[in-house]
Amino acid sequence: MSEFILKYADGRGQIHQQVALAGSEKELRDRFSQQGFLIYSIKPRALAGASAGILRSRKKLNLEKFLIFNQQFVTLIRAGLPILKGLDLLAERLTDPKLGPHIKAVRDEVRNGTLLSEGFRQQGVFPKIYVTSVMAGEKSGSLVEVLDRYIIYQKLSLAVRKKVTASLVYPCVLIVLVVCLMVFLVTYVVPTFSTLYTSMNATLPAMTSFLISVGTFARSYILVAAGCLAAAVVLIRWWARRDAARETIDRIKLKIPTFGEIWLKYQVAQLSRILSTLLTGGIPLVQAMETAADSLGTPLLRRAVEGAGRSVREGQPLSASLKATKIIPGLALDMIEVGESTGALPQMLNSVAEFFEEDVNTRMQVTLSLIEPAIMIVMGAFVAFVLIALYLPIFSLADSIH
Repeated sequence: MSEFILKYADGRGQIHQQVALAGSEKELRDRFSQQGFLIYSIKPRALAGASAGILRSRKKLNLEKFLIFNQQFVTLIRAGLPILKGLDLLAERLTDPKLGPHIKAVRDEVRNGTLLSEGFRQQGVFPKIYVTSVMAGEKSGSLVEVLDRYIIYQKLSLAVRKKVTASLVYPCVLIVLVVCLMVFLVTYVVPTFSTLYTSMNATLPAMTSFLISVGTFARSYILVAAGCLAAAVVLIRWWARRDAARETIDRIKLKIPTFGEIWLKYQVAQLSRILSTLLTGGIPLVQAMETAADSLGTPLLRRAVEGAGRSVREGQPLSASLKATKIIPGLALDMIEVGESTGALPQMLNSVAEFFEEDVNTRMQVTLSLIEPAIMIVMGAFVAFVLIALYLPIFSLADSIH
């Protein structure tokens, strides 16, 4: 007999976790399933702690290729193929080096009698919302419908992410080019003029003397500055691996004017989309909130959702539980409250996600349309300052000659 850490949901949707004795995971799963419980996860007790660190270190999947896999998988199942046969066909045709081995491992687990959701969970790389959705589909006998809903969710999520990323590409490229131009002018052009004026024994204006001093210093210590910058980036990345540090970074993001609000609304849209997908698939609210919390990439919001989930488990409404976190925008809370009172919470959460996604897109476009001219103005002012400071002594010399 071995000890396992069992996590399951009862008929009221409450999550329980306990240590249980069984000869195998399958035996334990069958025992609790026959009692009407929804099994969430089963882990050997001795490996539970070690597995968490291993799973965090694994690389993430390519979500676009994972979306294609799910579309093909649903098509095969809808055509009448057994799950194992569908996995066989897809596992041999996947060329993605990250996804392929995991699908083959899932196929082998299913062939040995493991549930499909458990096979995906054991790999540790698939999104938790996906594993939970598959588990709900198995429990309700509507796997195709559940996977269809997940595919819709993933398409919308990827589309929003691409739209936000595309909006940021041009300003980022512009900033990099402006910084490179400034470094080139200060470290190369300015010291060249310094040598010229020194050979001419020219009297330099204060503006030119200041610029030449800065340029000479920058040229002498450019490598040191680059090394310090690289070291700072490495240290910040190492520090940011901890959840406490990432939560501090999230709080700093929230305080950034305009961008903090955009970032929060994007995260709330993701949360609403995940909850809507899970609730529509038949997952109880408490379990849906736990899965949504684990699916969020921001520790600050994840901790808030976990706290709200505990309040919901104690009988509090979702809107009141989220309001107590003091993070979720008031408009989202009002819409969720209306959804709860009318019994249409999944549909209202979907409306929240659509509204905030559109708001994020609009605000990003407006903000970036103002930032781009500002960057050009700063660059133009800097170049003008450099040119005036460098050529002012030449104009003075020309006047003295006349």
